[in-house]
Amino acid sequence: MNKSVFQKRLATLRKNLTPRSPDTLWVIQPENRRYLSGFRAADAQLNESSGSLIINGEKAFLITDSRYTLEARRQAKDFEVITIKKDFITELSNLLVRLKTKVLGFEGDHLTWELHRQLAKQFKALKSPVRITPMAGVVGKMREVKDKAEIKAMKASADIMSAVLDEVLFSLEPGLTEIEIAREIEGLSNDAGAEGMAFPPIVASGPNAALPHATPTERKIGPKDPVIFDVGVKLDGYCSDMTRTIFLGPPDAGFKKIYRIVRQAQLAALEYVRSGEVSTKPDSIARDIIKDAGFGDYFGHSLGHGVGLATHEAPRLSVRDPVRLEKGMVVTVEPGIYIPGKGGVRLEEMVVIEKDGPRILTENDNYYDF
Repeated sequence: MNKSVFQKRLATLRKNLTPRSPDTLWVIQPENRRYLSGFRAADAQLNESSGSLIINGEKAFLITDSRYTLEARRQAKDFEVITIKKDFITELSNLLVRLKTKVLGFEGDHLTWELHRQLAKQFKALKSPVRITPMAGVVGKMREVKDKAEIKAMKASADIMSAVLDEVLFSLEPGLTEIEIAREIEGLSNDAGAEGMAFPPIVASGPNAALPHATPTERKIGPKDPVIFDVGVKLDGYCSDMTRTIFLGPPDAGFKKIYRIVRQAQLAALEYVRSGEVSTKPDSIARDIIKDAGFGDYFGHSLGHGVGLATHEAPRLSVRDPVRLEKGMVVTVEPGIYIPGKGGVRLEEMVVIEKDGPRILTENDNYYDF
C-alpha cells in the first residue's frame, strides 16, 4: 500500500529528530499543521486555534473542538482526531500522560505567553511532570523544498494572479482610486477561482509608491504616477506573489532611470538564484547594482523570501541568515527603489529553482523597455 504524502512527511519529520530532541512535538502554526496533516481550517486569531497536532515516534493526533471534528476526520486521515470535551489544557495533559511524554517541543513563535504559563503550571503538577521547550524551524525547514504537487499548485495560483492583473491593467485609467482598484483585484480573483487573496492587495500610486507595504487609500491615480501593484492569491492553500510597477503615461526621466536600475538589479540577481548558491549572493548582486547607481539608501528591504503555504517563509534572500539554495525552493526576487515624497519602483518575480537555474512562475509581460 502506497503511503500518503502526509505519511511520508511524518516519516521525514521523525527522521529529522535527534536523540536530544523532545520525545513529543506540538505543532500549532496553521501552515505547519496543514503541511503535516492536510487539515485546512484556519485560525480566526492568534489566541483562537482550530486545532493542533501532537506527534511522537509512533503516534499522530489532531486535537480540535466540536466545530471542526468532522472536517478534521475527513481531511487529516493519517491522524487520530481528539475532540476537546472539557478544556484544551486538560485534554492535552491527559494525552501527554497517555503517551508518557517527558519533554514536549512546541513552536515558540506561535504560542502566547499566557497559554505557555498555564501549560507549564499544569505540566509541572502532573504525577510525571512534562517539561516544555521551544523547537525552532523543524517543520519550516521541511517546507523549504517543494514537491511537484506544491509547485503545480503555486504555478496555477500565479497564473490566476497574472491573468487578473492583466485584466485590471487593461482598464486602468487616471482618476481611479487605489481602493477601487484593490477591490477590483479581489473581486476578479474570486471570480477566477482563487480561494482567497494571499495578502491584501497593495496598490500604491505617486508618493504612496515610496511605501514598500502601502495600504490602498482614496488617492486618485494621476496620469504620470508610478503605480506599484503587489498582489497574490491562494489556490489549494498555496500562495503566489508578484509585483509590477505601471505608468499610465510616459514617466519623467528620473523614474525611467530608477525603473531601469531596478530591472537590471532583478535580472542580474536571477542569474544567482540557483541550486548550490548561497542565499546572500543574489541579494548582494542586486544591492550592489542599486548602490553603485547612487540609490543604495533607498533599498531597505531584503531581495526576496520563500513562498508556499505562507506568503513569507524560509528561505530568505537577504544579507543575513545564509543558507544553501536547493532545487525545489520557491522564492521571490523583488528589488526596489523608494524615494520619499516622490514614489518608487519595485519589480517582483516568484521563481522555482530547477536544475539549470530559476523558472519564473509569475509569467506576466507587463515590463517596460526604457
